[in-house]
Amino acid sequence: MLMVAGDCSEDVRGTVRRRRPIVAAILLSLLATFPAYAAAPSPVTPELVAAATKEGKVVFYTAMDIQVAEGLGKAFEAKYPGITAQVERSGAERIFQRVGQEYASNIHAVDAIDSSDVVHLLYWKQQGWLASYVPDDVPRWPASARDADGFYASNRATLSVIGYNTKLVKPEDAPKSYADLLDRKWSGKIVKAHPGYSGNIMTATFVLSHVLGWDYFKQLGGQHIMQVQSSTEPPKKLALGERPVMFDGNEYNALIVKAQGAPLAIVYPSEGTPLVGGSAGVMKDAPHPNAARLFIAYLFSREGQQLLVDKGYVRSFHPDVQEPADRVKLSQIKLLTADPAQQEKAVDEIKRKYAEYFGT
Repeated sequence: MLMVAGDCSEDVRGTVRRRRPIVAAILLSLLATFPAYAAAPSPVTPELVAAATKEGKVVFYTAMDIQVAEGLGKAFEAKYPGITAQVERSGAERIFQRVGQEYASNIHAVDAIDSSDVVHLLYWKQQGWLASYVPDDVPRWPASARDADGFYASNRATLSVIGYNTKLVKPEDAPKSYADLLDRKWSGKIVKAHPGYSGNIMTATFVLSHVLGWDYFKQLGGQHIMQVQSSTEPPKKLALGERPVMFDGNEYNALIVKAQGAPLAIVYPSEGTPLVGGSAGVMKDAPHPNAARLFIAYLFSREGQQLLVDKGYVRSFHPDVQEPADRVKLSQIKLLTADPAQQEKAVDEIKRKYAEYFGT
């Protein structure tokens, strides 16, 4: 993965030591070296459409927000009449557990799969559970956003952001950094998602544990946090006024509720903002293998990606997708990302320390 190392020297209430965070190169500047695929790109052919239509159904497990995922499913059904898209949405960690339990029982119900934690796709690949399938558009993805062997690629990206309710917090009083959230004035006023449920938050916690240090999280745990599960929830809690500030939450849900009129402002913290790529692929033992491939091809097509950007407010790696003009450009944000292989090794430690510091 292409990364740029940076130096974090912010004083987090005197607790954050100088560390070297893992800072991502800008998303659109990653269009550099493209390694050869083990599998050749597969175009959508009339034969594939006919075979998928004969199967009549695709089962899609996803960690995307249900509104976004169902919108994708309906658009697929409209494009390919006769094929039903069954969308099963849950948190990434729950999806990971579900697939493990199903496969342990020799149950193969899922056709296509998406997770906000790329470690899951890496694991499924290692287990031999994914099929090598490369949609036509994916070779144009940045090398860092696709598996070199063709088993999965990043179908979406989002940011883990701070936010606040503009009716409850004045802009001049709003937090500008993670350090600010340790101020006692925010005690009992922060909502936060859980890395044991959300792949987005698992990735963000891994990155921030390197940037801020675990002592930071220990102190944050004393701030009487409202703990929720999914990264989709904190923006909704802000919109409802249940808490004035969110420590984390995905950018796309924050933008969705803001577009719906919610009094919500996004903060890209001065220490850096975790960039999280959701990844997707086809299951090797998919009960509807042709429909699975057609669905994944649609997901990664310009049409599917533009839909996710326009309706779901995610960020896309597709070079032809048009980003909204009013969206903050990635070049204006200090980005943080993680090496999936290193994150995979840290999962148990993250869950243990998080439970210790937050009592969940």
